[in-house]
Parts: sequence; C-alpha cells; structure tokens
Amino acid sequence: MASAAQAAREIPEKTLFRIGEVSRLTATKTFVLRYWESEFPMLQPVKSPSGHRLYRREDIETVFEIKRLLYEEGFTIAGARKHLAEQHGGNGHGMREGATLSAAPPLKSPPVTRAQRKLLLDLHEELLAILTLLGGE
Repeated sequence: MASAAQAAREIPEKTLFRIGEVSRLTATKTFVLRYWESEFPMLQPVKSPSGHRLYRREDIETVFEIKRLLYEEGFTIAGARKHLAEQHGGNGHGMREGATLSAAPPLKSPPVTRAQRKLLLDLHEELLAILTLLGGE
C-alpha cells in the first residue's frame, strides 16, 4: 500500500471531490467513508445544498492517514481517533453528523485552513441551535 505522502501526490489537481471519486482514489468503499465520518470528527466533508458530500484535498489526505493507522499500524478506531486528534492539536470535537453548509465553497477561493473550517462549522452548529430555540417559542 502506498504511503500517505505518495498517495497525496496522486490526488488530481482539483479543489473538491465527490464521495465516489474519493472511494476510487483511496480504494475505500463509500459506506466505509461514511462510517469514518461518524467516527472521526476531523473527517467532515462539506455538503452541497443538494446534499452531496464534497471532500477537499485535506479530507482525502485524512482518509489515507486513517486507512494507514487502521490497516497498516493496527490501531483500533478509538486509538486512531485519539492519535489523529493529538496530531492535529484538536480536542476531537467536530460538527454534528447530518449538518450541512448552506452553499458549497467557491471553486476558485484559496484553501481554507483547518482552524477556519472548524470555526465556520462551529458557527454553523450554533446558528442551527439558535434556530431550534427560536422555533420552539
């Protein structure tokens, strides 16, 4: 199996990828990718208004890293999640499953950093909570 660095070089030069493309690039079945999204908070592709998962290059690199940890290094899912959270300096908390962004990111915008992405996802989750509270009155 290729290393994550080797695999990253083989990712086509484009900004966003659908789940089928990611499945082919990483040799990982789509249902496994969807399961990993629920288990690894750092793997949260954005969703288009039509509900399609849109993975960025960094998401694909994360998939390669998860796959390496699980299949080559022998980590459990919990161990791999903890390892990745420590590596990325995060606390392991991500956007709740099923949350969507109102629009797909523009194709020609500069890449969004992990910190910016997390801030936007947290803001989105807070706005959804506010909407829920307002709807309950």
